[in-house]
Amino acid sequence: MAKQFIISVMAKDRPGIVADVTSVISDMNGNLADLSQTTLCGYFTMILVASFPDDVSQQEVKEALCRKGGNKNPQFSFEIGIKESQILKRAEVHSGESMYILTAEGEDQVGLVAKVSSFCKRLGINILDLSTKLHEDRYTMILLLDMSSVKSMKEVRKALEEFSVKTGLLIELQHRDIFVATNEI
Repeated sequence: MAKQFIISVMAKDRPGIVADVTSVISDMNGNLADLSQTTLCGYFTMILVASFPDDVSQQEVKEALCRKGGNKNPQFSFEIGIKESQILKRAEVHSGESMYILTAEGEDQVGLVAKVSSFCKRLGINILDLSTKLHEDRYTMILLLDMSSVKSMKEVRKALEEFSVKTGLLIELQHRDIFVATNEI
């Protein structure tokens, strides 16, 4: 496996899309490394990383996915994006030591995600994953953060307290291991 592709898929949601996409990849001797999938407003969205043998091209993968997605039938068609990337070893991606979970919850208002992401940007914090949910008038965000560039966690926590007061958000920052241990079912 010498080629790695980042593949994005979007389609009107229906049962079986995950099976369709992953079967195509498997049939082409592709090996999945990472996958993230969700459904938003009735649309299935997925991004994944897969390694393929040298003789498999981006175009071949795209065509196989489109055939499986039934692109002649707009109700079942896939929108596909593929980009070749460098193959990275897991250790090169993110260290577990610097992984934190930030939860933020508050009254819905315009610009909350922009404010939180701008806060992270100012402090050199990389957002690896972000999930949001609006329920009635309450907005909740859960962010997976890479804090490896942060020089002082004490300064980050102080800045978060000030940011919380300024925005009216209830904010909690926990190391990922603690978050996982306290939230497992």
